[in-house]
Amino acid sequence: MSKRLRSSLDAVIIGAGVVGAACAYFAGRAGLTVAVVDRGPVAGGTTGAGEGNLLVSDKEPGPELDLALLSVRLWRELATVLPPDMEYETKGGLVVAPDAATLKALRAYAESQGAAGVEAAEIEGEALRELEPHLADGLAGGFHYPQDAQIQPARAAARLLAASGASVHLGEEVTAILRTPSGAVRGVRTARRELTAPAVVNAAGTWGGAVAALAGVELPVRPRRGFVLVTEPLPRVVRHKVYAADYIADVASGSAALQSSAVVEGTPAGPVLIGATRERVGFDRSLSVEALRRLASQAAALFPVLADVRVLRAYHGFRPYLPDHLPAIGPDPRVPGLHHACGHEGAGIGLAPATGLLVAAALTGEQPPMDRSPFRPERFGGGGADAGAGCCPGDDLGHGSGPGGGLACGSGPGHGSDYDPAPDPASGPRETAP
Repeated sequence: MSKRLRSSLDAVIIGAGVVGAACAYFAGRAGLTVAVVDRGPVAGGTTGAGEGNLLVSDKEPGPELDLALLSVRLWRELATVLPPDMEYETKGGLVVAPDAATLKALRAYAESQGAAGVEAAEIEGEALRELEPHLADGLAGGFHYPQDAQIQPARAAARLLAASGASVHLGEEVTAILRTPSGAVRGVRTARRELTAPAVVNAAGTWGGAVAALAGVELPVRPRRGFVLVTEPLPRVVRHKVYAADYIADVASGSAALQSSAVVEGTPAGPVLIGATRERVGFDRSLSVEALRRLASQAAALFPVLADVRVLRAYHGFRPYLPDHLPAIGPDPRVPGLHHACGHEGAGIGLAPATGLLVAAALTGEQPPMDRSPFRPERFGGGGADAGAGCCPGDDLGHGSGPGGGLACGSGPGHGSDYDPAPDPASGPRETAP
């Protein structure tokens, strides 16, 4: 039987991923009483398949970079007050160029970022191995980004939620957003209860469009699939987040076709994570052999030492993609009381704290820490209830189980590895997808 909870909630947050958790944390810090609802576990969606990137290096000057710079500072502060098992690492990023022409373009890109507050230092080709001894020969050079960092995303979400003071309702799918006769939000309904509040925050990630549709508005969030390879545990052969310069173009591209570029990093537990692919194929959870082949080939070209390393597993997840590559953050004027915090694509973990701070400011009526107008949810227009087409709330995150084997010629599968695409946020190590 459904329970009607006439509580003193100030807001209900839909989504227990890292963005929803950050919204709850900063709302709680602002003195608000909130509830978090998710149909699955904490970090059971995109967060659980995220690599934990806290990057500024892959963002051109503009509102997303401004959001990232604010978030980098906030993550640094959070790392001092939340438990250390979040594995916060200020390891920095290294972007490498194969030739002089690419290095010249990368230099101009870094200079433009520098004007916005990004720190970057050019590294000559022969000096790259001082940072990464196992890099391939013949690279023209690169740029080191000391502000880039890493975190264990599932644990981060769990720790933010625990520190928020929010009431958390897991395993409960929101079936309706409740409205007053005038059309304003008044709460949500699940199969087990009603939670009443004057504000509802849509932090549903890839399913943000479907949640928006429950309120009768359109938000064109679509899934963008990505694969990751996970190697056997190794000594720390990769010290930084290392990626080829063409990754930046892939991030900014709106193409639906398969794109891949080498993104390689070590982890505290030993396995090396290899990404990144992007493609828009809906919620297709089938294994793409071509995607895995590209990742293996590109990673071995960048780090030849990986060529004969065993791959224990492969998996994939779905990034919440919006057409202009910017998230939707803040109040939705089409439905009073409805707020959004979704559509961050592959940057949600990095952008979560700043998103939470912006949402908390909107909920309390305080001055936001930065201009949120570029992220306004209504910028796509439309208000029809068919907003969730192609964003089916019944689809689970796809967890691929991949073939074993080396990057070139391999051996057996990595069954039994303690790496999982959606690890227990309280105890799981980081395995993730860019």
